[in-house]
Amino acid sequence: MISQTFDRLVDQAWPAFERVDRDGWTLRAAGGVTRRANSVLPLGARADLEDAVEEAEEFYAGRGQPCVFSVGGGATPGLDGLLEARGYRLADPTLVMTASLAEAVPERSGKGAGGGDAGPEVRIAAAPGREWTDVWWSVDGRYGSGRGTATRILTGVPAAYASLGEEAVGRGVPQGEWFGIYCMASVPHARRRGHAERLLGALLSHGREQGAEQAYLVVTEANTGARALYERLGFTVAGRYHYRVRG
Repeated sequence: MISQTFDRLVDQAWPAFERVDRDGWTLRAAGGVTRRANSVLPLGARADLEDAVEEAEEFYAGRGQPCVFSVGGGATPGLDGLLEARGYRLADPTLVMTASLAEAVPERSGKGAGGGDAGPEVRIAAAPGREWTDVWWSVDGRYGSGRGTATRILTGVPAAYASLGEEAVGRGVPQGEWFGIYCMASVPHARRRGHAERLLGALLSHGREQGAEQAYLVVTEANTGARALYERLGFTVAGRYHYRVRG
Protein backbone atom coordinates (compact mmCIF):
# COMPACT_ATOMS: atom_id res chain seq x y z
CA MET A 1 0.00 0.00 0.00
CA ILE A 2 1.52 3.30 -1.11
CA SER A 3 0.10 5.18 1.89
CA GLN A 4 1.95 2.88 4.29
CA THR A 5 5.09 3.32 2.20
CA PHE A 6 5.05 7.06 2.91
CA ASP A 7 4.14 6.50 6.55
CA ARG A 8 7.21 4.29 6.94
CA LEU A 9 9.53 6.55 4.94
CA VAL A 10 8.68 9.56 7.11
CA ASP A 11 9.09 7.45 10.25
CA GLN A 12 12.50 6.19 9.15
CA ALA A 13 13.75 9.65 8.15
CA TRP A 14 12.84 11.17 11.54
CA PRO A 15 13.76 8.43 14.03
CA ALA A 16 12.56 8.46 17.62
CA PHE A 17 14.96 7.36 20.36
CA GLU A 18 12.44 5.03 21.92
CA ARG A 19 10.28 2.71 19.83
CA VAL A 20 7.87 0.07 21.09
CA ASP A 21 6.13 -2.14 18.52
CA ARG A 22 2.66 -3.43 19.40
CA ASP A 23 0.87 -5.54 16.78
CA GLY A 24 1.62 -3.19 13.88
CA TRP A 25 1.52 0.01 15.92
CA THR A 26 4.76 1.79 16.79
CA LEU A 27 4.79 3.94 19.93
CA ARG A 28 7.51 6.57 19.53
CA ALA A 29 9.08 8.90 22.05
CA ALA A 30 11.96 11.40 21.96
CA GLY A 31 11.64 13.71 24.93
CA GLY A 32 8.55 15.43 23.54
CA VAL A 33 10.51 17.19 20.78
CA THR A 34 8.53 17.18 17.50
CA ARG A 35 5.21 15.40 17.08
CA ARG A 36 6.69 13.21 14.39
CA ALA A 37 9.05 11.53 16.87
CA ASN A 38 6.56 11.53 19.74
CA SER A 39 3.45 9.93 18.34
CA VAL A 40 1.86 6.59 17.57
CA LEU A 41 2.32 5.27 14.04
CA PRO A 42 -0.83 3.09 13.86
CA LEU A 43 -0.46 0.72 10.91
CA GLY A 44 -2.46 -2.46 10.56
CA ALA A 45 -5.62 -3.79 12.19
CA ARG A 46 -6.01 -4.25 15.95
CA ALA A 47 -8.35 -6.78 17.53
CA ASP A 48 -9.60 -4.31 20.14
CA LEU A 49 -9.16 -0.71 19.03
CA GLU A 50 -10.30 0.81 22.33
CA ASP A 51 -7.79 -1.26 24.30
CA ALA A 52 -5.02 -0.36 21.85
CA VAL A 53 -5.70 3.36 22.26
CA GLU A 54 -5.78 3.05 26.06
CA GLU A 55 -2.47 1.19 25.96
CA ALA A 56 -0.96 4.04 23.94
CA GLU A 57 -2.36 6.62 26.37
CA GLU A 58 -0.70 4.79 29.26
CA PHE A 59 2.62 4.70 27.38
CA TYR A 60 2.72 8.49 26.95
CA ALA A 61 1.27 9.26 30.38
CA GLY A 62 4.17 7.31 31.86
CA ARG A 63 6.55 9.67 30.09
CA GLY A 64 4.72 12.85 31.01
CA GLN A 65 3.68 13.49 27.40
CA PRO A 66 0.31 13.95 25.69
CA CYS A 67 -0.84 11.01 23.62
CA VAL A 68 -0.55 11.84 19.91
CA PHE A 69 -1.43 9.74 16.86
CA SER A 70 -0.08 10.23 13.33
CA VAL A 71 -3.03 9.33 11.12
CA GLY A 72 -2.24 8.74 7.45
CA GLY A 73 -3.76 6.73 4.64
CA GLY A 74 -2.36 3.51 6.07
CA ALA A 75 -3.76 4.03 9.57
CA THR A 76 -5.91 1.41 11.25
CA PRO A 77 -9.48 1.60 9.86
CA GLY A 78 -11.88 3.37 12.21
CA LEU A 79 -9.13 4.89 14.34
CA ASP A 80 -9.58 8.52 13.35
CA GLY A 81 -13.28 8.51 14.17
CA LEU A 82 -12.65 6.80 17.49
CA LEU A 83 -10.02 9.35 18.47
CA GLU A 84 -12.33 12.22 17.55
CA ALA A 85 -15.06 10.68 19.71
CA ARG A 86 -12.59 10.44 22.61
CA GLY A 87 -11.90 14.17 22.38
CA TYR A 88 -8.67 14.14 20.39
CA ARG A 89 -8.23 17.33 18.40
CA LEU A 90 -7.00 17.38 14.80
CA ALA A 91 -3.64 19.10 14.26
CA ASP A 92 -1.27 19.90 11.39
CA PRO A 93 -2.98 18.48 8.28
CA THR A 94 0.00 17.63 6.08
CA LEU A 95 0.56 16.75 2.43
CA VAL A 96 3.07 14.24 1.09
CA MET A 97 4.31 15.44 -2.31
CA THR A 98 6.47 13.53 -4.78
CA ALA A 99 8.47 14.14 -7.94
CA SER A 100 10.50 12.06 -10.36
CA LEU A 101 14.18 12.95 -10.05
CA ALA A 102 14.71 12.20 -13.74
CA GLU A 103 12.26 14.98 -14.58
CA ALA A 104 12.98 17.41 -11.74
CA VAL A 105 16.77 17.54 -11.67
CA PRO A 106 17.49 18.65 -15.28
CA GLU A 107 15.34 21.74 -14.75
CA ARG A 108 17.22 22.84 -11.66
CA SER A 109 20.18 25.19 -11.94
CA GLY A 110 22.50 27.20 -9.73
CA LYS A 111 20.45 30.32 -10.42
CA GLY A 112 17.64 31.62 -8.31
CA ALA A 113 14.03 31.63 -9.46
CA GLY A 114 14.60 34.74 -11.50
CA GLY A 115 18.02 33.86 -12.90
CA GLY A 116 20.87 36.36 -12.67
CA ASP A 117 23.60 36.18 -10.07
CA ALA A 118 23.52 32.82 -8.32
CA GLY A 119 24.80 34.36 -5.10
CA PRO A 120 26.44 32.22 -2.39
CA GLU A 121 27.24 28.61 -3.21
CA VAL A 122 24.95 25.88 -1.90
CA ARG A 123 27.06 23.75 0.40
CA ILE A 124 26.20 20.16 1.28
CA ALA A 125 27.63 18.44 4.35
CA ALA A 126 27.18 15.04 5.98
CA ALA A 127 26.32 16.55 9.37
CA PRO A 128 24.47 19.65 10.58
CA GLY A 129 27.03 22.18 11.79
CA ARG A 130 26.26 24.90 14.30
CA GLU A 131 25.46 27.43 11.56
CA TRP A 132 23.03 25.04 9.84
CA THR A 133 21.31 24.26 13.12
CA ASP A 134 21.15 27.94 14.08
CA VAL A 135 19.23 28.74 10.90
CA TRP A 136 16.86 25.77 11.11
CA TRP A 137 16.14 26.21 14.81
CA SER A 138 15.55 29.95 14.44
CA VAL A 139 12.76 29.16 11.97
CA ASP A 140 11.35 25.84 13.19
CA GLY A 141 12.47 25.67 16.81
CA ARG A 142 9.16 25.32 18.65
CA TYR A 143 10.46 23.22 21.50
CA GLY A 144 12.38 25.63 23.72
CA SER A 145 15.46 23.92 25.11
CA GLY A 146 15.00 20.88 22.86
CA ARG A 147 17.58 21.88 20.26
CA GLY A 148 20.03 19.17 21.30
CA THR A 149 17.28 16.56 21.21
CA ALA A 150 16.18 17.72 17.76
CA THR A 151 19.74 17.48 16.46
CA ARG A 152 19.99 13.95 17.84
CA ILE A 153 16.80 13.03 15.96
CA LEU A 154 18.14 14.47 12.70
CA THR A 155 21.47 12.68 12.98
CA GLY A 156 19.84 9.34 13.79
CA VAL A 157 20.07 8.40 10.09
CA PRO A 158 22.52 9.35 7.31
CA ALA A 159 21.48 12.58 5.60
CA ALA A 160 22.75 15.49 3.53
CA TYR A 161 22.59 19.00 4.99
CA ALA A 162 22.39 21.82 2.45
CA SER A 163 22.95 25.46 3.34
CA LEU A 164 23.22 28.93 1.84
CA GLY A 165 25.37 30.66 4.42
CA GLU A 166 23.33 31.84 7.39
CA GLU A 167 20.17 32.39 5.35
CA ALA A 168 18.61 29.08 4.31
CA VAL A 169 18.97 25.34 4.92
CA GLY A 170 17.50 21.98 3.94
CA ARG A 171 18.00 18.28 4.68
CA GLY A 172 17.89 15.30 2.33
CA VAL A 173 17.58 11.67 3.43
CA PRO A 174 18.58 8.83 1.06
CA GLN A 175 16.14 5.92 1.39
CA GLY A 176 16.79 3.49 -1.43
CA GLU A 177 14.84 4.57 -4.51
CA TRP A 178 13.42 7.47 -2.49
CA PHE A 179 15.04 10.71 -1.35
CA GLY A 180 13.24 12.59 1.42
CA ILE A 181 13.39 16.38 1.73
CA TYR A 182 13.10 17.87 5.22
CA CYS A 183 13.90 20.99 7.26
CA MET A 184 13.52 23.50 4.43
CA ALA A 185 13.91 26.84 6.20
CA SER A 186 14.85 30.42 5.32
CA VAL A 187 15.36 33.24 7.80
CA PRO A 188 12.73 36.00 7.37
CA HIS A 189 14.98 38.62 5.78
CA ALA A 190 16.20 36.14 3.14
CA ARG A 191 12.84 34.96 1.82
CA ARG A 192 11.54 35.47 -1.73
CA ARG A 193 15.08 35.50 -3.09
CA GLY A 194 15.08 32.06 -4.71
CA HIS A 195 16.99 30.38 -1.89
CA ALA A 196 14.49 27.55 -1.37
CA GLU A 197 14.52 26.70 -5.07
CA ARG A 198 18.33 26.61 -5.18
CA LEU A 199 18.58 24.49 -2.03
CA LEU A 200 15.96 22.07 -3.26
CA GLY A 201 17.66 21.80 -6.64
CA ALA A 202 21.00 21.02 -5.00
CA LEU A 203 19.44 18.39 -2.75
CA LEU A 204 17.56 16.74 -5.61
CA SER A 205 20.77 16.57 -7.66
CA HIS A 206 22.55 15.04 -4.68
CA GLY A 207 19.78 12.49 -4.24
CA ARG A 208 19.98 11.45 -7.86
CA GLU A 209 23.75 11.07 -7.55
CA GLN A 210 23.10 8.72 -4.62
CA GLY A 211 20.96 6.51 -6.85
CA ALA A 212 17.49 7.68 -5.83
CA GLU A 213 14.76 7.76 -8.48
CA GLN A 214 11.96 9.57 -6.67
CA ALA A 215 11.84 12.45 -4.20
CA TYR A 216 9.22 13.16 -1.59
CA LEU A 217 8.62 15.90 0.95
CA VAL A 218 6.03 16.80 3.55
CA VAL A 219 4.43 20.22 3.89
CA THR A 220 1.51 21.43 5.99
CA GLU A 221 -1.65 22.22 4.05
CA ALA A 222 -1.60 25.73 5.53
CA ASN A 223 1.82 26.54 4.04
CA THR A 224 0.49 27.75 0.70
CA GLY A 225 3.69 29.55 -0.25
CA ALA A 226 5.85 26.44 0.04
CA ARG A 227 3.21 24.32 -1.68
CA ALA A 228 3.17 26.68 -4.66
CA LEU A 229 6.96 26.49 -4.95
CA TYR A 230 7.01 22.69 -4.81
CA GLU A 231 4.23 22.44 -7.39
CA ARG A 232 6.14 24.75 -9.69
CA LEU A 233 9.16 22.48 -9.39
CA GLY A 234 7.15 19.41 -10.39
CA PHE A 235 5.95 17.98 -7.07
CA THR A 236 2.40 16.64 -6.87
CA VAL A 237 0.30 15.48 -3.92
CA ALA A 238 0.58 11.73 -3.33
CA GLY A 239 -0.73 11.36 0.21
CA ARG A 240 -1.94 13.06 3.36
CA TYR A 241 -1.71 12.67 7.10
CA HIS A 242 -2.61 14.59 10.23
CA TYR A 243 -2.17 14.30 13.95
CA ARG A 244 -4.74 13.60 16.63
CA VAL A 245 -3.73 15.11 19.96
CA ARG A 246 -5.36 14.15 23.23
CA GLY A 247 -7.05 17.16 24.82
